[in-house]
Amino acid sequence: MAFQMGAIILLSVLFGQYLDKFLKLSFPLFTLIFVLFGTFASLYLSLKDFITPKKGK
Repeated sequence: MAFQMGAIILLSVLFGQYLDKFLKLSFPLFTLIFVLFGTFASLYLSLKDFITPKKGK
């Protein structure tokens, strides 16, 4: 689960940096947006796995 969270955040950071470089922005706007999105998405997926009961157990 930790690797899943790390991968989501890492991919979102890399995508945000790519967009900032592609659009030639001086302020890392997309990096900040995608870091926040990746953090909330990874927390959501982790908490969803903890809260929902596993079927078959």
